[in-house]
Amino acid sequence: MASTILFIGLLIFVAHLLSGLFEKTTVPDVLLLMVIGIIIGPIAGIVRPEDFGKVGPLITTIALIVILFASGIDLRFSSIRKAIGFSFIITFLNFFATGGVLTILFRLLTGCSWVVALMTGSIIGGISSAVVLPIIRTIKLSEKAHTILFFESAMSDVLCIVFTFGFLKAYELGGLNITGIAQKVLLSLGLASIIGLVSAFFWSFLLRIIRRVPDNIFTTLAYIFVIYGITELLGYSGAISALAFGITLANIRKFEYKNFKPAERLQLSEFTTVEKGFFSEVVFLLKIFFFVYLGISIKISDFNVMLVGFLFTIAILFARLIVIFVFAPRSLSPRDASIMSAMIPKGLAAAVLASIPLQMGVEFSDVILDIVYSVILWSIIACSILIPFIEKVRLGEVYKKIFSHFKGVSVSDDDNIGINV
Repeated sequence: MASTILFIGLLIFVAHLLSGLFEKTTVPDVLLLMVIGIIIGPIAGIVRPEDFGKVGPLITTIALIVILFASGIDLRFSSIRKAIGFSFIITFLNFFATGGVLTILFRLLTGCSWVVALMTGSIIGGISSAVVLPIIRTIKLSEKAHTILFFESAMSDVLCIVFTFGFLKAYELGGLNITGIAQKVLLSLGLASIIGLVSAFFWSFLLRIIRRVPDNIFTTLAYIFVIYGITELLGYSGAISALAFGITLANIRKFEYKNFKPAERLQLSEFTTVEKGFFSEVVFLLKIFFFVYLGISIKISDFNVMLVGFLFTIAILFARLIVIFVFAPRSLSPRDASIMSAMIPKGLAAAVLASIPLQMGVEFSDVILDIVYSVILWSIIACSILIPFIEKVRLGEVYKKIFSHFKGVSVSDDDNIGINV
């Protein structure tokens, strides 16, 4: 027990050091935290995911909720209005392009049915919000690029979950209902957003009362957990409701009540600087656990599986590069477009989804699991390496030539990071 406590304390200090290193070298701390997990997990065998029992997946879910919420409270409606349209376009096109390419590759590799291949493509068709958001909170991006990536990463998780379960159902029933899946996606996004928005108004009104209670700062997080749980129990996306809650509260003063007299008497509150600082600290601590746990959870299998995962990751990179090249707004700078094209990381959502076909006895489920874990590892490595390479070495010049038709101006070191807009 003493050695475990010692390790946790040292890990927090190391995480602060890695965070500072990220700012100096642009080598993402999330990769190095994951490497620590890989070393103590699959390589050394000191810790296994099973050692955490049900606590591991629970804390990773909490980490995702808090990361989405904390990122949401830094977004402004002015940024959202400029980028929300492109966010939807890039999210859906990247998901279908990536998922489509991986579907074809997996079917060619295994000879499986189309439904199983589509299921595999859906599992790793998106990008991980839990990986992307910590990265874009640190690197300097224009507000439009930041907002597009922000919403894409949040919506991608929903698409992966809904389409994967849709194809699982199709596998069970022997038939495919694309219309039903599409309706479920729209309902999950729309109704979850409404729940988050309404909950934010209610909490903003209660905040002035809650603040009179001693030791109240954690009640907001407790309230978000309640919102998430209720939304998930209703069959919608709790993650999207947490995101909508944060965005609404951050912009609560923007709402006008001139046409609704009773609302004029409401005293709505925003978060204070102290509260935002507390949420930021919580995100930092949860981020440490999430990425170390993700590293521990990675299954490093035989060479052939790792090679297939690497080749799949290359295919994902090319698919995303084409989507960004063709459909991203031309007002972005070549640097922003280059970094957006490198944002391909998969995360714990993909790892969890990959285990479900195995539980349900789907054909080739063991192959799906091994390849997905390999793609998770390679995609995070690729993203983490490409970002500093785009910034520091000649590869950046290659990317800038590819995206030379983008006419925006890059954010300088003196400008604000995209999240603080």
